[in-house]
Amino acid sequence: MTRLPTHLEELRHLARGWAGDLRAAALELDRDPEAVHDLLHLPAVRHLAARVRSADSGDTLERAVLVEELARGDAALMLASPGPSMTGVLVDVLGSPEQQDWFRDRLTQRPTWTCFALTEPERGSAIGEMSTSLTPLGDGSFRLDGAKRYVGNATRASVAAVFARVAGAERLGVRAVLVDTADPGWTAEPLPTLGLRGVRLGAIALDGVRVPADRVLGHHLPPTRRGMWGVLAVFNRLRPSVAAIALGIAGAAHDYVAEHRRELRGTELALFEELDRRIHATRLLTHRAAVAVDRRPADGHLASAAKARACELAEDATLSALSFFGPAARLEHPLLDKYARDARGVEFMEGTGTMQRLNLFQGLHTGRVGRAEAC
Repeated sequence: MTRLPTHLEELRHLARGWAGDLRAAALELDRDPEAVHDLLHLPAVRHLAARVRSADSGDTLERAVLVEELARGDAALMLASPGPSMTGVLVDVLGSPEQQDWFRDRLTQRPTWTCFALTEPERGSAIGEMSTSLTPLGDGSFRLDGAKRYVGNATRASVAAVFARVAGAERLGVRAVLVDTADPGWTAEPLPTLGLRGVRLGAIALDGVRVPADRVLGHHLPPTRRGMWGVLAVFNRLRPSVAAIALGIAGAAHDYVAEHRRELRGTELALFEELDRRIHATRLLTHRAAVAVDRRPADGHLASAAKARACELAEDATLSALSFFGPAARLEHPLLDKYARDARGVEFMEGTGTMQRLNLFQGLHTGRVGRAEAC
């Protein structure tokens, strides 16, 4: 794909205008993550909070276009904004019409944060090793026990999507449930981080949280499509957006160099131009991956390629940008220092580069990637 549809070009132009507000607030949020509560009036934040709707055809590409431009302003503030975020995509994929209505109603009453709790201490996101449990009770509800870690907006969220294994179910036993974080048994505390500080990654403890039967996602679907299938479908939809976040950070660093180092020569100019070409090429790959997922949600192999390539680019672009300003660059250019810290953080979102390459290999091995297709 070399040219975006007109409505996406208009969205990109609009988001590029909003990004300036995010960039202006970036360092304030990095110092104090709770400052997000004073930034809810920003047009980008209001737009993200209002994006409560079911997934439509083309939604993955639209999200990638929007996310790249906003991350070019500040990725952390974009991710720290209230709204449906990853949980919204999960509800779109696995939720019944009644669950989708309940979720949308919760988010439209006021600015509402959500969180997506999959990763566990000592186990990461390995579904087969998940220990968080969902125990059936006699009245049809469930008891939720366990712990989650590295969850964005965990301490802010009013609604959480939590993955757990149904007690006694050896196969096909993983379920996603919606939790009201005001319910007894839910606690969350922030974790210290170097990058993406505004996202307020947190640790969650679940001690006997009661989950009503109608908050278990996918109950209207066949058993094979409720658990791991839902996780993969959500990740396939979101990986182009994670690639776009990394791409936006790379673009922000590149823009910073262009603005503050007007005259580049020799090897510096060659490096700057090479990074520009890589940003353009990675954008094309990201858009192609998004189109592939929109056409067939099970086709996530290109999305893995885009995510791995974009994260490499983000780290290279931010570290190279620092090199343009000498050994004191991190102290003298705190925004560039922030970009470099944030870029590293994106590597760990929804699977590291190693996991993405393994997924891409599976696509090549099975013949699902590598065939020439027009986009």
